[in-house]
Amino acid sequence: MATNAYLTTPTKTPSHSRKHPHPNSSAANDMSPSFSSVFNSNSKSRFEAYNRLQAATVAFGEKLPIPEIVALGGQSDGKSSLLEALLGFRFNVREVEMGTRRPLILQMIHDPTALEPRCRFQEEDSEEYGSPVVLPSAIADLIKSRTDALLKKTKTAVSSKPIVLRAEYAHCPNLTIIDTPGFVLKAKKGEPERTPEEILSMVKALASPPHRILLFLQQSSVEWCSSLWLDSIREIDPTFKRTIIVVSKFDNRLKEFSDRWEVDRYLSASGYLGDNTHPYFVALPKDRNTISNDEFRKQISHVDSEVLRHLREGVKGGFDEEKFRPYIGFGSLREYLESELQKRYKEAAPATLALLEERCSQVTTELATMDSKIQATSDVSQLRRSAILYTSSISNHVGALIDGAADPAPEQWGKTTFDERSESGIGGWPGVTAEIRPPNATLRLYGGAAFERVMHEFHCAAYSIECPPVSREKVANILLAHASRGGGRGVTEAAAEIARAAARSWLAPLLDTACDRLSFVLGNLFELALERTRYRDSENGGKSGNMDGFVGFHAALRQAYNRFVKDLSKQCKQLVRHHLDSVTSPYSLVGYETDFQGSYGSSATSFVRSNQSSVNSFLLELSDVSMIDQENNPPEKNVQQTTPGKGAEARDPLRECQMTVPETPSPDQPRDDGAKKDLGNGIDIGPRKRVSRMTGNNKYFDNVRAQNGGSLLFGNGDDALRSGSPYTEVCSSAAQHFARIREVLVERNVASALNSGFLTPCRDRLVLALGLDLFAVNDEKFMDMFVVPGAIDLLQNERQSLQKRQKTLKSCLTEFKTLARAL
Repeated sequence: MATNAYLTTPTKTPSHSRKHPHPNSSAANDMSPSFSSVFNSNSKSRFEAYNRLQAATVAFGEKLPIPEIVALGGQSDGKSSLLEALLGFRFNVREVEMGTRRPLILQMIHDPTALEPRCRFQEEDSEEYGSPVVLPSAIADLIKSRTDALLKKTKTAVSSKPIVLRAEYAHCPNLTIIDTPGFVLKAKKGEPERTPEEILSMVKALASPPHRILLFLQQSSVEWCSSLWLDSIREIDPTFKRTIIVVSKFDNRLKEFSDRWEVDRYLSASGYLGDNTHPYFVALPKDRNTISNDEFRKQISHVDSEVLRHLREGVKGGFDEEKFRPYIGFGSLREYLESELQKRYKEAAPATLALLEERCSQVTTELATMDSKIQATSDVSQLRRSAILYTSSISNHVGALIDGAADPAPEQWGKTTFDERSESGIGGWPGVTAEIRPPNATLRLYGGAAFERVMHEFHCAAYSIECPPVSREKVANILLAHASRGGGRGVTEAAAEIARAAARSWLAPLLDTACDRLSFVLGNLFELALERTRYRDSENGGKSGNMDGFVGFHAALRQAYNRFVKDLSKQCKQLVRHHLDSVTSPYSLVGYETDFQGSYGSSATSFVRSNQSSVNSFLLELSDVSMIDQENNPPEKNVQQTTPGKGAEARDPLRECQMTVPETPSPDQPRDDGAKKDLGNGIDIGPRKRVSRMTGNNKYFDNVRAQNGGSLLFGNGDDALRSGSPYTEVCSSAAQHFARIREVLVERNVASALNSGFLTPCRDRLVLALGLDLFAVNDEKFMDMFVVPGAIDLLQNERQSLQKRQKTLKSCLTEFKTLARAL
């Protein structure tokens, strides 16, 4: 028959190995009553000490390697039923198993005086426990409400922050178990799709620390070879050295066994778990009707008895009871868990004591530092010294980041080109329709590297813009105005004016965007400099001046830095605009190249001569289509207005001045019948460069640019273009002017201006600018940064928290010193 030891708390908790003796063996009863009393007293004291230490770690976020049992398994594998059986009463935790997404730390305290369960929840972010929960049925509701409240606050589907429940009862063992959310294959309705992956990741993180014992549950109906979650447990603990495997719902499998060899082979789990791993086989009551706690415990005892009876009587030959009896039944598992945890507590006590002493010393040092800060709020000279050292450190780190650094980790702190565009709110480059992807766009960069990438991106954006097409009306207005003033450079000046206007219109927004993007890159360096300062201070003992906790000062320092970067951006915009105004000035020689003048000089000269001799004819031929058509018809009264080249046989020989009259600067508009007018008059305008064919209704030419300021080239066109009309000459010349202006601006002026305007001041003048902004004030104004509302209160709150933590840790340390002497 199975033992009924779980109906009352065991009087002993023997420390034995995984292959422990039978619970009823004589080895378990060899201790004398007096020794047993001392042993149980030490065990209980040790258990209470670890429970208090565990509560402190949850409340203050301490990382202490306390031995703990972590329950893992699928959502329907029986974890919640096992917890209720260990507690000795039901609280309907199964009803919230599908809803809870937080770990539950269940601290079970054996108290012979607690004839009814006394359950209390630890307050969130505190080591204190709340009032006792009177109704056990209310426990499930509190677990669910606390879970929902935290997930709503953090806007997550799961959380690793545990709920701590302390249960004191006469029929529960001294045991602490961390119950984790059950593994699931698919998210519930209304949950994010990644919920199963997040649960698995969180549970692995909870189970990974080597001081934790894994209690893995799996249904008996699942074969080892097809286990869904066994491989996940093997990833955490490959050899199952710290894993206790429990086969739940064992009664469902019993009817499949008829011979002894079948039972023994199944119980050994050979070939899957290894020779040194012995699973426990547990069955619990299935009846979920409302019953008393006494009846619930009797049902547990009855199920254990029935399982053993079936193995002994229902299977031919029984089973290897000597080998497998210690691993069958809930009573065996409960006794082993309690004894194993006490064994781990005893083994870990010396290391825990040493770690507690270390943590107490650290908290004492932190408390002394906080006291110094609070005292320093009334010492202006000390505050100034610390603030100056801290500001200098920030400035030096900004300079180091600009010069090139890989600390902190670029993978975490750097940004891609897409990140910079989206986070800055600037977006793309104005006027650029093509996607600009500079080299290293997908790498996470910061500082000088990110600055250079933005500069290259600006370079690519600028060269992706060509001189836009110009309407005939604009060409006519400019060309006619120049012709009326006389001179020999009408076409050239018209083209130059068009190019200058286009450069001012299209390149100015690019320059402003470049300054804004570079300003964003430099603005990000403040957080990086703070991180570098914190890291260096932790290594060097705060030599840069510890200013943590002074919220007002940090806000003022951040504002001063942002103003400095904003002023640099404003100055750089003015500087590059000045360069743009210089290269687009009518007095600038940019664009007047020798080859340009050689190509169009003869045409322009002869054209101006024509303007000087016949202005009325020039104005007539730039009007509408009907007027243009008139030039092909001989005049009825004035033969001297006949266009050269038409009706040569019927005219007198031309005079020398008439032979050099070029074709008038017609806008090259089509006639009513849609045909192009023949404008050729044989004027030689010098060596003409090859260009591409012009197509489209309003697309007059396509620009082809060489990488380093190459000329814009034009190829063979149709009959009208081969004639070299002034309109096409102006457009082609304007495109060359625009390319030259862009080349000079981007290659010669902007790059050096932005580097000297942004980077040099950050290296040389940042610390001075911040110092003047923050410290060149009287003491009263300076202290405003340290006595702003909430600054001193924040320091006081941190001090109180440290004092509370110090008190708790010292109390735990005293307890463990007492335990060490007892051991």
